[in-house]
Amino acid sequence: MPAFRTRHLCSVAAALVLTVTAPATAASAASGSAALREVMFVGNNWDGTADVIKSTGDFAKVGRINVIPDKDQRMAEINADPIWWIAFMTIRNSVGEGHDQFVDDMYSTPDGKSVVVSRPSFGDVVSIDLATGAVNWRFRVSGYRSDHMAVSPDGTRVAVSASTANTVHVLDINTGRQLGSFATGDKPHENIFSKDGKTIWNMAIGDVNTALDAPWLDWTKGDRRVTVVDATTFKQVKSVDMRERLDAIGLKDYSDAVRPAVFSPDESKLYFQVSFFNGFFEYDIATDKITRTKTLPKNSATSDDRTTFVNDSRHHGLSMKPDGTKLCVAGTMDDYATVVDRATLQEGPLVPVSKPYWATVSGDGKSCVVSESGADQVTAIDFATGKKTVSVAVGDHPQRVRLGHVAADWTSPAS
Repeated sequence: MPAFRTRHLCSVAAALVLTVTAPATAASAASGSAALREVMFVGNNWDGTADVIKSTGDFAKVGRINVIPDKDQRMAEINADPIWWIAFMTIRNSVGEGHDQFVDDMYSTPDGKSVVVSRPSFGDVVSIDLATGAVNWRFRVSGYRSDHMAVSPDGTRVAVSASTANTVHVLDINTGRQLGSFATGDKPHENIFSKDGKTIWNMAIGDVNTALDAPWLDWTKGDRRVTVVDATTFKQVKSVDMRERLDAIGLKDYSDAVRPAVFSPDESKLYFQVSFFNGFFEYDIATDKITRTKTLPKNSATSDDRTTFVNDSRHHGLSMKPDGTKLCVAGTMDDYATVVDRATLQEGPLVPVSKPYWATVSGDGKSCVVSESGADQVTAIDFATGKKTVSVAVGDHPQRVRLGHVAADWTSPAS
């Protein structure tokens, strides 16, 4: 496996160390609206496109959206601002692995008329009209990079991480108006709304683009914690530093940078991945303890040199079957995905996939869908058998995959 990290070390850019990515569910369609079709949006980060595919069955391509129709305008602004240009180039040469990051995350609006997209290299969130392909609204995040998003259960609000400003913005999904914001740890990453929409959980992963990856240098990675806030007032409810919880079970050399995470159906447990680790943890929310650890197999062809792991993540992508019986894990650096029985934590077949970057659940709940960023395709794995069912070609470097809706008769906007 080639090394994925590009080191960009210059005195000016050092102050702009940035993070990349690394689950949430799409909001359901509003009742009483026009006829809608459930689909999956696949964000092709290096392309600046989002492929729209069927949400079940053969996952065939439905259409494609250009999520950077305003690229010329954005680039003119960046080229006119020296500091912003440095930030843009730092993203390209560090977390972008030599490429611009044009789409990290996306969610459709409940009426299926628009898709809201976070664009890391442009440091913004935009709403794209699905019929015309035009920009409805644009919100510029604090700092220079936008990252993971989450949509509220009712589909009216979207939370986005501003990774260089240690801030999460919460926006009205229809207008782009900021409803509030809250402070996080260093480099906020994943966001999850609770099922009742009352709280937002944010995972800050710290600095993932330095070469200081040895366990004894873990302290250099910054303030990594889970921040839980009230989704109405945006006041902090609690803060969880997994360092103390990992130390308590004797795992002092493990990173406490929480990456993708998923709740159990009753939200009593949180399952999460951390930097450098080929596996995941189970965290009991009531007792505030890590209750189980699952170590997954290593690929013998994968180097154990941590500096070769893409943005510090050995495994990046975690989803759960809706009934809570199975987990699906994307083994990013180990080039496989696998279904894990939640009761026993026994993994199923290791399905070969290329640099899987995300794991989500099909519309019917029967399959895990992973993005193969190394092969420019998405692959469906049957939860029941743990075996691959189909792969579908998409654009350059697919990352986030989200369920959403379009009009029943939707076709791609004209170029």
